Amino acid sequence: MGIGDKIQHAAEEAAGKVKEKLGSATDNEDMEAEGRGEQSKANVKQAGDKLKDAADNVLGR
Repeated sequence: MGIGDKIQHAAEEAAGKVKEKLGSATDNEDMEAEGRGEQSKANVKQAGDKLKDAADNVLGR
């Protein structure tokens, strides 16, 4: 798993958090929900990153 992918996935999560907070601060429920959705997608990608890293470690890569 490339470090660039990991950084991108972390950035996507951070952007989702910002969008959620901004939506909350402006009472924009759609933006808030969109931010939570972006965070969820990023978290799934990060979980995949961790699984790939674990598989690489087991296989000795």
